[in-house]
Amino acid sequence: MATTHHCHKCKNSFELEVKMGRRDECPHCGADLHCCKNCKYYDPASHNECKEHISEYIPDKERANFCSMFTYRDGAFGFDSDVNSAKAKLEALFKK
Repeated sequence: MATTHHCHKCKNSFELEVKMGRRDECPHCGADLHCCKNCKYYDPASHNECKEHISEYIPDKERANFCSMFTYRDGAFGFDSDVNSAKAKLEALFKK
């Protein structure tokens, strides 16, 4: 059974039929997949940008790493659409 994932860098979707390895790359842009920015625990507002308290510090969040807490993020990355939606609501609120 293939699993659909999304790349943090190019936002494209892809399917994997086997378990993701540490050295796997996005088939569209070549970005590392086993990295902090693709993990469900990644949170820029948290300490070390990780929601897990026992994880070790990873300086480069876009490079492959050996973190044992890594769990691939579910769903597409909606940050850009969330920001645009929030900006549109603010502009509507403060229009003259």
